[in-house]
Amino acid sequence: MIVGSGVVVSCGSPAHVIEDGAVAISGELIVDVGPCEEVRQKYPEARFEDVGGRLIMPGMTCTHTHLYSTFGVGMQFDGPPPKVFSRILEGLWWRLDRALTEEDVWISAMVPLIRCVRNGTTTIFDHHSSPNAIAGSLDIIADAVTRVGIRALLAYEVSDRDGPGVRDEAIGENVRFIERCKRNPSPLLRATFGLHASLTLSDSTLTKCVEASGAREAGFHIHTAEGVEDLIRSIRRYGKPVVKRLDDFGIWNDRSLAVNCVHVSPEEIEILKERDVSVVHNPGSNMGNAVGAAPIEEMISRGMRVGLGTDGYSCDMFEGLKIANLLLKHEEADPQVGWAEAPLMAFENNSSIIAKYWDVPIGVLRPGAYADLIVVDYWAPTPVCESSFHSHLLLGISGGMVDSTMVGGRFLMRHRELATVDEWEIAARSRELARELWNRA
Repeated sequence: MIVGSGVVVSCGSPAHVIEDGAVAISGELIVDVGPCEEVRQKYPEARFEDVGGRLIMPGMTCTHTHLYSTFGVGMQFDGPPPKVFSRILEGLWWRLDRALTEEDVWISAMVPLIRCVRNGTTTIFDHHSSPNAIAGSLDIIADAVTRVGIRALLAYEVSDRDGPGVRDEAIGENVRFIERCKRNPSPLLRATFGLHASLTLSDSTLTKCVEASGAREAGFHIHTAEGVEDLIRSIRRYGKPVVKRLDDFGIWNDRSLAVNCVHVSPEEIEILKERDVSVVHNPGSNMGNAVGAAPIEEMISRGMRVGLGTDGYSCDMFEGLKIANLLLKHEEADPQVGWAEAPLMAFENNSSIIAKYWDVPIGVLRPGAYADLIVVDYWAPTPVCESSFHSHLLLGISGGMVDSTMVGGRFLMRHRELATVDEWEIAARSRELARELWNRA
């Protein structure tokens, strides 16, 4: 198949633009990218998908989210509206995750996965919690991922907050799913070892996790110094900041994900750099929870691999890209920052992070990469070229403009029509289950 007669953009730095371009696909992979007429002449028997001048670009990727947060939309806090992050966790998110049943886990995954397709997000890293429905929960999410058809790295967040029995079951769920992914490899699924955050993990629990089968090899996925409470508790209880404490247990390696990193010192940043850890920035969530802003400029200037996620706040990575750009400008008081850094995180760095888990390139348009691409219904008011594309990304394009979404050479959405699932039926059931969960949470 050839997807062509569109403006092809490979979204690196700089972005390469082919004004009348095409992408040739064989099976799951891209085999050629170039001017449309040249590609069609090389593959005369290929089926041609004419996109009518729309943008053709890599699928968006998200390196940290929470699918289970679906039922949090509209859920009321327990008690007075919280003013600090720890109270948000206790009054909303930990009530929600404790109330999840197996069906809740599946439906609350399906809804955002569908929204990912609608907004052109083709690969996600999920961080799951359902303390009263742990066993097999990652299989349930994997089933939803497979039905919708996008790619996902899955993990279960281990925590001490519900007692040692729940903790041990969570460790076992990570180990089991890591082994499943090794034993039955799928191009759509990968696994890492989930940890909640330093503030809910004792020394003994961290030791158990590090010693768990396959954990170090898979890497650890953990919220890191997100709220100031995480830093304060770490210093008061253990005499050291979060990154240093986790480093002492061997949490950090080149497949580990340090999520948020809002309250980290220059010395801690150096530890993460030395261990080749991937950092994931979640600007919308950080702003919404009022936890502060991560030192993104410092980390990027040191050459660190800083990617972009949403922390469950949205399925629209174009929105996340815009927020990242604006937050950088605001924090640095410099209108010139963000233009390069935000796309760097969303495209180059997210692709580099994903490459730690998948052997085939993802998030790029080039021969040999997975055919994960989107067609965007964007009629540019000014020329689209290498020097202007980041401006179009940050000021013009949004997830709602995505016309078609493809993963592995298969259209999951074509001309805004979903190909794999019934969105209305899923949303209707989600509303029913949300009401039930709210009543018992």
